[in-house]
Amino acid sequence: MKNQLYQQLCAARSQQKKSFAVLIDPDKMDPQQLEKLIALGKTAQVDYWFVGGSLVVSNHLEQMVVDLKTKSNIPIILFPGSPSQITPQADALLYLSLISGRNPELLIGQHVLSAPAVKQSGLEILSTGYMVIDGGAPTTVSYISNAAPIPSNKNEIAICTALAGEMLGMKLIYMDAGSGAQKPIPTAMIQAVASQIAVPLIVGGGITTPEKAAENCRAGANLVVVGNAIEKDPGLITEIGAAIKDSSSL
Repeated sequence: MKNQLYQQLCAARSQQKKSFAVLIDPDKMDPQQLEKLIALGKTAQVDYWFVGGSLVVSNHLEQMVVDLKTKSNIPIILFPGSPSQITPQADALLYLSLISGRNPELLIGQHVLSAPAVKQSGLEILSTGYMVIDGGAPTTVSYISNAAPIPSNKNEIAICTALAGEMLGMKLIYMDAGSGAQKPIPTAMIQAVASQIAVPLIVGGGITTPEKAAENCRAGANLVVVGNAIEKDPGLITEIGAAIKDSSSL
């Protein structure tokens, strides 16, 4: 299987370069909004488009990926909430295992069902230990997963969970407070996890300012994901992108 984007993420981590991903939910983005976002993304030097969501009730995910591919050269990584959110038009797939929860369907069940289609897709598969962290309010991902998030003040649980994911062979660890989180993941927790793992660390959820994005990078996040804040204020993408790039030189 292809390994290009994973090698790119590992190289950025080793060089202490921080990366920026914009999460696009097909349910919340019409073609006109997408056109504007693509233009802003190029200016802001976005490194990756993440496409997907916890539900995705619309049927234009594949067309959105095609539009992104046609109108920009930014790699597209699927961030699926279910096995149905897969298209070979993308570049890679975050193959998420919800290691912070105890729901067997999201640990391995859905993976068994989706494995043949995923393999046939030809996508680069990024096995990802997905950790939901309490963001101060119920989120779609916590509701859909039927799993309690890790308390935001329990650094030791987050560390042990991330280590377990890494030792089970996960290529990435993704800590997420969820879309619309009231509070982002505490800097102390990011720092604690980043200091203990040797694989790239993705952080998302509740990041609404350039300052918070840069703070997460300084704490040890290798890739920062922003979605909900940019849906509300697309212009924020440029400021956040600049803050993340600047943090690479600190």
